[in-house]
Amino acid sequence: MADGYEQVRDEATDGPQGLSGHGDEDADQQRLRRIAAWRQARRLLSRSSADRSLGEQLASLTAGAATVTDPGLPADIYGNGIVAELEQRIAGLLGTEAAAFFPTGTMAQQVALRCWAGRTGNPTVALHPLAHPEVHERGALSAVSGLRTVYPTTEPRLPTADEVRDFAEPFGTLMLELPLRDAGFVLPTWEELEAVVAAARERDAVVHFDGARLWECTSRFGRELPEIAALADSVYVSFYKTLGGISGAALAGSASLIDEARTWRHRYGGQLFQQFPAALAALIGLDRELPKLPSYVAQAKVVAAALAEGFAEAGAGWFRVHPEPPHTHQFQVWLPYPADVLAEASLRQVEETGVALFRMWHPAAAGPPGISFTEVTVSEAGLEWTAADVKAALGEFLKRVAQQS
Repeated sequence: MADGYEQVRDEATDGPQGLSGHGDEDADQQRLRRIAAWRQARRLLSRSSADRSLGEQLASLTAGAATVTDPGLPADIYGNGIVAELEQRIAGLLGTEAAAFFPTGTMAQQVALRCWAGRTGNPTVALHPLAHPEVHERGALSAVSGLRTVYPTTEPRLPTADEVRDFAEPFGTLMLELPLRDAGFVLPTWEELEAVVAAARERDAVVHFDGARLWECTSRFGRELPEIAALADSVYVSFYKTLGGISGAALAGSASLIDEARTWRHRYGGQLFQQFPAALAALIGLDRELPKLPSYVAQAKVVAAALAEGFAEAGAGWFRVHPEPPHTHQFQVWLPYPADVLAEASLRQVEETGVALFRMWHPAAAGPPGISFTEVTVSEAGLEWTAADVKAALGEFLKRVAQQS
């Protein structure tokens, strides 16, 4: 399975309301056109679970269920059964005392940060302005949980130890998104991460990791998951990003923190009657995808290097592959064209050749107009690509960009 979050985020924000019945009809048709093209593509760098039909996803879940549990067991009720099995699996993988399943990562982190605010007596959370709660949650930390956020840095990277240590305002919790997705899936080095955590401890602050994509950080850090998680007081992980699950997340930490988090989970409406489809998909993803992630990260470096060489050899002018080399199996590509031009070229390429190099493109949030970026994910479907394959696909893409311009 691929990390389907890019497509999910792209489609969810494509047009005012997507396919909710309140959006633009032309935008809806474009969305359906893209989905049809991606489903029929014979070659992709990453194939998302969202590319598959409802029937295909149900069949896959049914086929995989027997590999992770006994289908004859009773279904879960309010978090027991298969959900409890998943929680134990996560605590074991991360080396924490306990873990709690949440229906969404947004809820998991809200609860974690609220718990820490109560325990530290300080409702201020230090994080990056590009972190998920600031960009993708509609101000939920303040609106729902009464928390306040501050920024040790606004640079497109995680803060340094000096920036944390010398920050002018007090804060109770330092939240670090690993990797920082909207800055280009960037990570510090292991030594830098250790120093940042130590600087927070010097200020008597607790540390929370937004580890939605923590799974693929092991290659960059050269450390296993328990050692990474041990740096923080709490860790959130996602089951549909990277692992290709249906939905859901887990919050991991000490037994006392997780007991408190379960109480707040209920108060926030996260005590669902049954969640076995999401729990099963998560367990399947852990078994299928986790062992493959180092190969995805290695292949992403091959793809990124080939793209950079291909742009230069084609005389494409200004471009950026960021970061180079990638820190995980995901990275950004930037080009000086409007997003709609690049999106149409990408779509025409897959429709006409059956090869999907890029998916959606987005206008840059800052800088001069006409600069756009896309996010590239490399997973199992992309392992067969050679550098020559990447350059050939890039040539076809650039040809269609020229036709659109």
